[in-house]
Amino acid sequence: MKKAKAHFPSIPVIAYEGVNSTNALAFRHYNPDEVVDGKTLSAHLRFSIAYWHAFRGTGADPFGPGTIQRPWEAGKDAVSIAKVRMDAAFEFFQKIRAPFYCFHDRDIAPEGKTLAESNKHLDAVVAHAKQLQKATGVKLLWGTANLFSNRRYMCGAATNPDAHVFAYAAAQVKKALEVTQELGGENYVFWGGREGYETLLNTNLKREQDHLARFLHLAVDYAKEIGFKGQFLIEPKPKEPTKHQYDFDVATGIAFLRTYGLEKHFKFNIETNHATLAGHTFQHEIEVAASQGMLGSIDANAGDELLGWDTDQFNTNVKELTLAMTSILRAGGLGTGGFNFDAKLRRPSIDPEDLFHAHIGGMDAYALAFKVARRILADGKFAAFVADRYASYDSGFGRDIETGKANFKSLEKLVLTKLGEPTPRSGKQEFLENVLNAYLHG
Repeated sequence: MKKAKAHFPSIPVIAYEGVNSTNALAFRHYNPDEVVDGKTLSAHLRFSIAYWHAFRGTGADPFGPGTIQRPWEAGKDAVSIAKVRMDAAFEFFQKIRAPFYCFHDRDIAPEGKTLAESNKHLDAVVAHAKQLQKATGVKLLWGTANLFSNRRYMCGAATNPDAHVFAYAAAQVKKALEVTQELGGENYVFWGGREGYETLLNTNLKREQDHLARFLHLAVDYAKEIGFKGQFLIEPKPKEPTKHQYDFDVATGIAFLRTYGLEKHFKFNIETNHATLAGHTFQHEIEVAASQGMLGSIDANAGDELLGWDTDQFNTNVKELTLAMTSILRAGGLGTGGFNFDAKLRRPSIDPEDLFHAHIGGMDAYALAFKVARRILADGKFAAFVADRYASYDSGFGRDIETGKANFKSLEKLVLTKLGEPTPRSGKQEFLENVLNAYLHG
């Protein structure tokens, strides 16, 4: 294919220069070629760039329009602009050394006046993306459909009270699945941003949840029909834009999937900012998913502790990420998932160079957390403490409790005749926090 114009001509491919580097356009902790346990760090972390923030984000917020202006957005023909934008995106993917990217259908191609026109636009841009993937080696981590921005979805997509909207959303997801397969996408994500309700005065909650389950079953059926082998992922979010969302958190999602017989087909794409909006820690959501074998992928971002909405900032909190990474590694990793930078530049960060600084910071933070977490797991101090804390369940009557051999009568007899009053043991939280800090700062 014809070589595209350089959109970041003054920025080189980002190199790894080590912890002593003072170069703002270099990695200090992330060496994608470093081999760990027989795999490169790039293969372990599987970093992905979120197309919607990195190349469609404008710096807009609820109080004002966008501030970020990019030269590749100029032109009159929307499809031609989309192709040039994609050229810029793939140049960025290569220079930041990200092996994957992700998109919504409406991120990469403009929506037309009809579904047929939208599909035609999407086909044209997907053909261009396929050429760029082949030329660069960058892969698609996952695709999805934007079922929340258009006015038609103001009351939801799969949960909309109008069957016409349900049908339109089904057609849109059908096409999104097809293009995800066409581009070799390894996963497909469902994020129900407007699958919920504002008031029960106009809502049949049970019927809406039934419809959402029917929609997901239809997606499973169609994936089988076309031979799509990728992993289906649910991305929970508790609120914003909808007050009562049906995908509140991982636990709610697990209950929903099991209620409707979908648990074998879905895992979870967990976002840090969504976890905190639900009143949980990032690590908590990972542990809940991992405990049920349903940990799939990560949207790598963070919220602002002083703001109550989804600020989608780049996460450089190494302590938070280390705790998350220990749980991910203990669970055996993310499989076909990865760490997708669902994070956006701050409103005043308007220079193209800022896009590099942001991703370098995020990639370095995750790489450092990965290394610290590996040391923690290798040393086994926390694992040994936890094992000892629960050791009473490993034998005797404790084992009987876990295996179902004990009952209230047998346990009462033990307490009355042998055990007596329990002797409380310290949880040693402060001690353990000090141990963690020694890993982080040692």
